[in-house]
Amino acid sequence: MDKTIRDHIRKRRDEEDNDMVYFVQNCIGAIYGTHIPVSVSLDEAAPFRNRKGTLSQNIMMACDFDLNFTFVSAGWERSATDARVLRSAKNSGFHVSAGKFYLVHGGYANTSSFPAPYRGVRYHLNEFGAGRRRTQNYKELFNHRHAILRNVIERAFGVLKKRLPILKVATSHKIWIQVKIPIATALLHNIIKAINEDEQWLDDQQDNIPPENFVDLPDGDEGNEHADNQGNNLRDIIAHKMWNDYQRHRN
Repeated sequence: MDKTIRDHIRKRRDEEDNDMVYFVQNCIGAIYGTHIPVSVSLDEAAPFRNRKGTLSQNIMMACDFDLNFTFVSAGWERSATDARVLRSAKNSGFHVSAGKFYLVHGGYANTSSFPAPYRGVRYHLNEFGAGRRRTQNYKELFNHRHAILRNVIERAFGVLKKRLPILKVATSHKIWIQVKIPIATALLHNIIKAINEDEQWLDDQQDNIPPENFVDLPDGDEGNEHADNQGNNLRDIIAHKMWNDYQRHRN
């Protein structure tokens, strides 16, 4: 397990924050919906054109708390939403055991297997940093802790792109090969990580692809999927229990 997450669990155990520990222990990892540049003919470009005007494929990556990628779904046109890609992955063997879940961003529907943050409530870690006001209610607290845990896949994907910057550029390969590139890079990342845990050496590496060739891409989908009642109820139960523990330890 990643050291940051492990330390966070230990801190919550020391504070007897049982609901946060439950939240962590039943969380398998996080899901990341993102875009990877593609190169296609003019006739095929329209479905791949994103809101920044560049061409990209929409991919879904699942990551555990050891920063290993556990599932990749690639090859979707930009017009496919993150939620649609996830639904297809579930129909293609991506399974979540009962009582377990992956954390997702706000572009996905909130369900019991894929808890999303509360919308319209501050979420990103820099919104809770030094000089910011403390969490004010159960929704903010849930979002803050959700962001802490989900940050693991942001870090993993950041390492992946730094290690294999081919993910930042469009290549001249046939489209069926371009679809396989994200999958191949995830496998290489896992193998390299298994052999050598140290990633600090990446900070001193020169760019082997000129940064001016990197493609400008959007961050992800806007939140437009409807949650289900079971997912909302579970999130509210966890969030209220977290808030009660938080209030008890703060007072």
